[in-house]
Amino acid sequence: MDYTHLGRTGLTVSRLCLGTMNFGPVTPEQDSFTIMDAAHDNGINFFDTANVYGRDKGKGATEEIIGRWFAQGGERREKTVLATKVYGDMTDRPNDAKLSALNIRRALDASLKRLQTDYIDLYQFHHVDRATPWDEIWQAMEVAVQQGKILYAGSSNFAGWHIAQAQEVAARRNYTGLVSEQSIYNLLKREIELEVIPAAQSYGLGIIPWSPLNGGLLGGIIRKDYEGVRRLEGRSKEAVDALRPQIEAYEDFAAELGHEPGDVALAWLLAQPAVTAPIVGPRTLEQLEAGIRALDLHLDDKALARLDEIFPGHKPAPEDYAW
Repeated sequence: MDYTHLGRTGLTVSRLCLGTMNFGPVTPEQDSFTIMDAAHDNGINFFDTANVYGRDKGKGATEEIIGRWFAQGGERREKTVLATKVYGDMTDRPNDAKLSALNIRRALDASLKRLQTDYIDLYQFHHVDRATPWDEIWQAMEVAVQQGKILYAGSSNFAGWHIAQAQEVAARRNYTGLVSEQSIYNLLKREIELEVIPAAQSYGLGIIPWSPLNGGLLGGIIRKDYEGVRRLEGRSKEAVDALRPQIEAYEDFAAELGHEPGDVALAWLLAQPAVTAPIVGPRTLEQLEAGIRALDLHLDDKALARLDEIFPGHKPAPEDYAW
């Protein structure tokens, strides 16, 4: 496993981040335990979750599964850089959502209880809260740091100007501010190259891409349909039909390289200088192993250029659309 620092921090994290959103609603608890143990065995020390994960099992269910896994001991917690999130509605009460100082305090304590730990390594804002002043947000986070409940703060789904706004207020308070941004980023979804990545690089934030295979569209979906492994229907079929020429060219190129399409998609992300660690969210142990396999694939400049031809990206704004 390769490791890097998270943004401008001294925190060392694996080049892959284990996403846990499927734990509980899709992946049974014991299978989730097996996947987390296998992640550690393969050197993955960076785990991502959120307080709202759980779906039909109930919000908070995924954090509870991770907490019970930690409770088994074996230095599972000590070996893990743990990231969770705050913002989403946990109840129908008006103060149990978003980023008020009150909700940050309550949500953090509730996550700590579910996760059976006394601190969170990376506490992330799941979405920007346009109604709460940054001074209030940072004051709440500073208190949490002083209490030893969190170490670092991160954002998720922020625009570039949100990052700049957050960092400028943090600087006035002599506070570290954000150290990472978690955004959707993959060969098909490259909009963050316009402003989010430039802002993150300027302020020293690491990028943690979610949905690296864009919901499976970059995982060999057309070939799997032909082979009867995965049937295209509903929104997946509509998405493939709209992008079929690009996806077919991509799958053909992956075959030329002699690698699985999903491996190529992850390898492309790992080759992007702003990226710290793509999030792989396996439903099964086999899917985790496939993600780890991509670490051995290194794309040369010619291959990267070909992928840019198939899936054109963006220059930083404003040069992308002006002079």
